[in-house]
Amino acid sequence: MIVQNARSALEALAARDGVSLSALSQMLGRNPAYLQQYIRRGSPRTLAEGDRRRLADFFGVAETVLGGAEPSAEPRYRLPRLDLAASAGPGAYVDAEVASGVETLDPHLARRLRLAPGAGSILRVRGTSMEPALYDGDHIVIDRHDRQPARQPAIFVIRIGETLMVKRVSLEGGRLVIRSDHPDAPPVPDGEVGVIGRVVWQMRAWR
Repeated sequence: MIVQNARSALEALAARDGVSLSALSQMLGRNPAYLQQYIRRGSPRTLAEGDRRRLADFFGVAETVLGGAEPSAEPRYRLPRLDLAASAGPGAYVDAEVASGVETLDPHLARRLRLAPGAGSILRVRGTSMEPALYDGDHIVIDRHDRQPARQPAIFVIRIGETLMVKRVSLEGGRLVIRSDHPDAPPVPDGEVGVIGRVVWQMRAWR
């Protein structure tokens, strides 16, 4: 039944887009009758994996529509919201209303970001001091295992006093240099700096 459904689906997709089976066969580098025989005679019984993938990409459908196996479900990366209270302060700070709970992240993205299990946290930014890099309301993912600023400035979540802040941080001459991106942002307050983690991903609603 699955094989027959795949044949019917391919025929329907070709009709939908007004493309001939002969042209599709040649796109695959096959003889012009290849897909006609697949649909009408059942030969080959199933499409080759590479052919199925190219056809799925061409029509913009999942490979399962054309007889591919269901992908195995991979557990999503659990991403806790940073469990730290944050008071109001100058610049972009973490909103206390997202100081608890759990989010999930696509595991492929987690690997791409090189997030070790348990290393990631999510925050919501408030304020304008990091515009245009970060806007008020952006959600950011931080790597809490990466707490070592270098000479090249990067965006980190830091704590100064009782305030969590999102700032661009670098190490110059053995000391931390902390800056805002927005030219009109108020000065960064004095105080002992604690580095919480580096910002590795930004999630923003379309504006």
